[in-house]
Amino acid sequence: MLNTNYPIQAQQVADFQRDGHVYLPELISPEALKPYRDSIVQWADDFRKKQKPMSERDTYGKAFLQMMNLWEEDPNIKEFVFAKRFGQVAADLLGVEKVRLYHDQALFKEAGGGHTPWHQDQYYWPLSNAKTVTMWMPLVDITEEMGMLTFASGTQHVKLPPMPISDKSEETIASFVRDQGFPIKAQKTMQAGDATFHMGWTLHAAPGNHSETMREVMTIIFMDADIEVAEPQNENQEADRKRWLASKPAGTRADSWLNPIIN
Repeated sequence: MLNTNYPIQAQQVADFQRDGHVYLPELISPEALKPYRDSIVQWADDFRKKQKPMSERDTYGKAFLQMMNLWEEDPNIKEFVFAKRFGQVAADLLGVEKVRLYHDQALFKEAGGGHTPWHQDQYYWPLSNAKTVTMWMPLVDITEEMGMLTFASGTQHVKLPPMPISDKSEETIASFVRDQGFPIKAQKTMQAGDATFHMGWTLHAAPGNHSETMREVMTIIFMDADIEVAEPQNENQEADRKRWLASKPAGTRADSWLNPIIN
């Protein structure tokens, strides 16, 4: 299933281009997802044991357990992350011929975990243009009370003062979204294997997990295969350039060994 095409519709592409995000049901079936979920959860369980208690974490730390580039750690997870099916959807949505991997990350929001503040992903990415997209896929069935990803539709072209995920970004962006009247969109439920895709500059957030169940999510970030490394604008972008782009210099194509073409 991972190497077959997903029958994406022209209306879904149009919705994505208009809103900066789109929901795609059953990108992969729950049955096909299960062996990959098992590998990711096993890795997450080990990671969780090394973390501070919830009460000792800051806002970012309470929002989720963040585990990155798991494809480097496990061949089964690599098979999932390198799925041509996912890359094909990313390319179709962006309107490009080919996409590369930027990096993957598992985002597990623990029971009782805090909210994810409003933010823009691409603040962290030293990339030359906005042809980027993140796939956000729950590994278990989730409801809105578990911390559903929430978008401000039509904000993919918004330019705000650069800010990392923080209490400040929550306060500033929440006020901006409210004052500007952007439509707020979130699924009520998602099944394991469903996915949302959102552009790198689309404003988004997630409430806390008010259930008794871990919100297990795997994400994959894709970028246009011809995108270049940009001069880092903050220390986070410089850290990303070194880690996820293998220290490729600004002005060169983002085509390191860490960034293979996927579709």
